[in-house]
Amino acid sequence: MSVDFATVLVLLSALTGGIWLFDRLLFAKRRAARMARGEAREPVVVEYARSLFPVIFIVLLVRSFIAEPFRIPSSSMMPTLLIGDFILVNKFAYGLRLPVTHTKIVPLGQPERGDVVVFRYPVNPRQDYIKRIVGLPGDQIAYRDKTIYINGEPVATEPVGRYIGVGSGRDMTGALLQRERLGGREHQILQRDNTPAFIRGDGSWRVPEGHYFVMGDNRDNSEDSRFWGFVPEENLVGKAFVVWMNWDSRAGGIDFSRIGTVIR
Repeated sequence: MSVDFATVLVLLSALTGGIWLFDRLLFAKRRAARMARGEAREPVVVEYARSLFPVIFIVLLVRSFIAEPFRIPSSSMMPTLLIGDFILVNKFAYGLRLPVTHTKIVPLGQPERGDVVVFRYPVNPRQDYIKRIVGLPGDQIAYRDKTIYINGEPVATEPVGRYIGVGSGRDMTGALLQRERLGGREHQILQRDNTPAFIRGDGSWRVPEGHYFVMGDNRDNSEDSRFWGFVPEENLVGKAFVVWMNWDSRAGGIDFSRIGTVIR
């Protein structure tokens, strides 16, 4: 069973803050005189609530409105993101949302083509996915013969060489490494040779208003919009912007070279 950490933080904040406030309003003043005479002491539950509430509340605010950490569990975004990467996601890039309800309270910006985003998986919103935005609302997207077409125009790519994987990504060794220009920005993608069309996810889609078409950079090893549809705007969690650590036991533990990698 998955745990909604935001809900846990909200409940803990309410519980500890409520205990602290209730005690301060009803009991603290009368107890202070008795404590001065050594006849009483602050109840343990109040002491813990008073100590923990500021910490829990600050964590809730940072995680809800500034940045949230995630761990990459799969290879779908290789070579941009590797298995075991720990990333930070900008929570205010597309507007401030309330925790738990995800209601947008302050609109700040719109997703752009090429952004790497974390979102709640439309099929199971309790599960977080990370992909790259390819199609914006109103776009006509097609994917044929390993090429993306946006409104009839092919997305430019150029070969870089063959990929050499390490650790948990070793099975992608030999895949074609390509440089792709999407939304005026460059990033690298992986493609396998001779992948059947039904695995590639060839097709054509019109992106509805308020939705986005997303794909993984590991094009032949990504479960994305080609297979399950579009991401509603309200499912967006934030924009991934940096790798702050990588831990891959199959690669020997911490990869210090990944620390501080900017996600493009």
